[in-house]
Parts: sequence; C-alpha cells; structure tokens
Amino acid sequence: MSRIRGFAVASATAVTTVGAVVGVAQGGTAQSSNDFEAAAADTTLLADIPAGQQAQVQVSSLAQQADAQAVAADAATKKAAEESARKQAARDAAAKKDAAEKREAAEKKARAEQLAKEREEAREAASRSSSRDASSFPVQKTYSVAEVQAMARQMVPADQWQCFSSIVERESSWNYRADNPTSDAYGLMQALPGSKMSSAGADWMTNPATQIKWGLNYMNSRYGGPCGAWQFWQANNWY
Repeated sequence: MSRIRGFAVASATAVTTVGAVVGVAQGGTAQSSNDFEAAAADTTLLADIPAGQQAQVQVSSLAQQADAQAVAADAATKKAAEESARKQAARDAAAKKDAAEKREAAEKKARAEQLAKEREEAREAASRSSSRDASSFPVQKTYSVAEVQAMARQMVPADQWQCFSSIVERESSWNYRADNPTSDAYGLMQALPGSKMSSAGADWMTNPATQIKWGLNYMNSRYGGPCGAWQFWQANNWY
C-alpha cells in the first residue's frame, strides 16, 4: 500500500510542478527557484521506483504464504509424531505391565507348587520314619493273614496302604508262602524269582516282614511308591 501511495504522491507533485511552470508562462506569481528544484527532486526520486514493483510484492506474499504453510505442515507432522510416540509409549507400558503381572503370577504359582511339594515330601518322610522296620517284629514259625496285614500296616505309609494292599491281595491273597507252580514267583508280592527278596533278609522265604520290606522298597524305587505300582498294575495286570 505504501508503494501505491508513493505513486499517487509522485503524480500530484508532477501536476503541481507543471502548474508552476504554466503560472510563470502566464505572468502569474512565480514560485522561487528553490521550490521548483525541490519539487523536481521529489519527482525524480519517486520516478526511480521500478515499474514491476507490484508483481514483486505479490511474489513476496506468495513466498511468505508458502513458508507459513511449510511451518504449519512441520508443526502438524511434529504433533502427529508426538501423538504416535505417546500412544506407542502407552502400549509399551501396558505390555510391560501385563508381562510383569503374568511373570508374578507364574512365580506365585511355582512357589505354591514348590511349597506343596515340600510339604508332601515332609509328610511322606514323617510317615515313613514312623513306620516300623522289618527287624523290629519278633520272628514266629507261622503267621496268620491278620498278623501279616497288621505287620504291613505298621511298615507301609498310611496314604499308600490301600494301594499296597490291593496289589498283595491280587498277587498272593496275603499268603507269604505262596509259590507259583508255573514260575519261580514267590511270597506276598510274588517276586520273580523269589530269591530277589534275599536283598532284604536271608529269611525271605519264612518271614513276611522281610517280604514286605522288599516289596515296599521295590515299589518305591520303580514306581515312586505303592500307589504308582498299583496304577501300573491296573493297566497291565502286573507290576
């Protein structure tokens, strides 16, 4: 706008200058030479403004608009990147929290299982330690089924008793002298051959306590206990 006003002022000055010249020619009151020279100087200065100045102003305005748009685009891109980073950080935090909760739950479960296992082992150890050894029973010439079962109850852990009893019932019906005529199986557990039981005592043929000791050791070492042996027996009819 200042450039356009300058052009208008230049025109007015030019008109004034022309009027002064005309006035002198007509004999009117003449302006001083100094005023005339000043007006001429003003006219020359304004005339020096390039003719394409208005186009340059338009180009400059377009460049400013482009710069402003670029700044706005950069700001929008930065804002979008910050928002994306915020969302990703939130997702990462949620995933980290979920993983931590799962890990904590797994650790609690493992600790609980370990504690339960330790308690079970302690209970079994206490049960076994309270069981009588075969050598603590007085030796007799003969033993009734009730006496043999009473001995077994005192030697076998209480929680394993039913499984042990089920196997012995099916193998020998609690007859400690049971001798299989078709094989070398012998005794309460029908050890095959019966001489295996010598590892528990030399009196394996006549002492049910020695046979019970051998049978319990065998079931513990091979199946983890009488109940493990009973599970196998049910599936295979032997153990």
